Amino acid sequence: MLGVMKTPTCSAPGTRKVRRPFLGGKRPDGLKRQAAGQRIRRADPTRIRLGRSDTALTRYAGLLPFAQTLHALRLDAQLASAFRDLKPGRRVVYPMASQLHLLLDAFALGELRVFHVEALAADPLFVHLAGGAVPSLDVLYDDLRRFDADHLDALEALVFAHGTADLDRYAPVEAHLDIDTTVLPLFGRQEGAARGPNPRYHGRPSHHPVLARCAELDTWIGARLRSGDQSFSLGDVEIVHDLVAEMRAALAPHKRLWVRIDAAGDYTEFLADVTTFANTAVLTKARITPELLGAIAGHATWRTVDVDAHGAPTVQVATIDYPRPCWRKHGLTLRVVVVRSLIRECGQRTCAWAENDYEVQAFITNAWDVAEEDLARKYNQRAGIEPLIGQGKGALGFGKASSEAFVANEAALLLRLLAWNLLRRHVRRTAPALQGWSLAWLRRALLQPGRLTHSGHRWTLHVGPTSPVARMLN
Repeated sequence: MLGVMKTPTCSAPGTRKVRRPFLGGKRPDGLKRQAAGQRIRRADPTRIRLGRSDTALTRYAGLLPFAQTLHALRLDAQLASAFRDLKPGRRVVYPMASQLHLLLDAFALGELRVFHVEALAADPLFVHLAGGAVPSLDVLYDDLRRFDADHLDALEALVFAHGTADLDRYAPVEAHLDIDTTVLPLFGRQEGAARGPNPRYHGRPSHHPVLARCAELDTWIGARLRSGDQSFSLGDVEIVHDLVAEMRAALAPHKRLWVRIDAAGDYTEFLADVTTFANTAVLTKARITPELLGAIAGHATWRTVDVDAHGAPTVQVATIDYPRPCWRKHGLTLRVVVVRSLIRECGQRTCAWAENDYEVQAFITNAWDVAEEDLARKYNQRAGIEPLIGQGKGALGFGKASSEAFVANEAALLLRLLAWNLLRRHVRRTAPALQGWSLAWLRRALLQPGRLTHSGHRWTLHVGPTSPVARMLN
């Protein structure tokens, strides 16, 4: 006769991702049931009856603490001050500030398109916070088309302000500004849609925005929407210049600001511009040209920073003497750091050395006081912007064009960035332990269901006893 099967126990590698306790879930009691000889049986769904409908139920009880955080940050006053003149007049029913706040709520809740506001119009808490009525989609689309260059700048200024809040506390010594671009494929006739580099949909028209991230806070600090056929150029240098100037002003003078960008930053005008800022270091990947490769192959002195089990070098670094001719014209004195490795990572394979098969990476910087291997490690940390872009596309709808008008799509992109930054501030204030969670998990934790009632001239939100929303409101 077979005995009771016992699962062998072993030490778990870690329970950092066990998020059930915070979400209010019950701990499993499998061992207790096993000892009692009990087996889990699924409930019979035909024995559950449907009760009377309750119009007070809301899917988004977590919207209340989020709204209270935005109220404490005086967001409505900021929106009204910056965008009141877009819809002037006494007969305006839906002020511009209210419309933008409504869209911010929708993006924070996980709706990827403006069109999805239609679903939120049935939620009592969303409707109540919106003022008691949700406008038609045509009004929202028209309001996004009201933006012009000046108001887009004002919206980007809000993104920056909320993206750098608490920067001094989270950047005690230095801060990092990461610049990157991404491709947003389009499947309509949107203004600015053009064919360009598109790794997934070859030949598909797209937008190609420039995005900027504050690494310490994992927030967005700016963006500029561009047509799909644009690459990094002089116009983008002006965009980065403004971002660096604002970051430099937000950071204490004695703290160093690092500006990190991929090989697109190997652009003389960009390097010359960033190096004009005090206590600011640029770090970019160099394009491996034949001239640079020749200088690397001819360099004789390499410092070993990693070896294999037999003591043979696997990673070596060097600072090589290679000033580009265009740097001399701009009076630039830059440092070219090279890492050659036998470990396959992300460098370029070369045949520069006959005795081995090194993979080479080269970096350009104006920082001379940092070791070569530390510069390479610092540049690799720039990769944190990639999952942030991935979350933006998957959970915020970066690639969902809200209108055929280019200005409306840029405004919607900036609103999505602002929604992300406001969510991050909300988490830092109400649930700092969740700062490492992805946006999808944050929504699971923060946007719990509840019941909104009105009695005695007062509104009341009811949530479950284990709901994280109750902890945020208390």
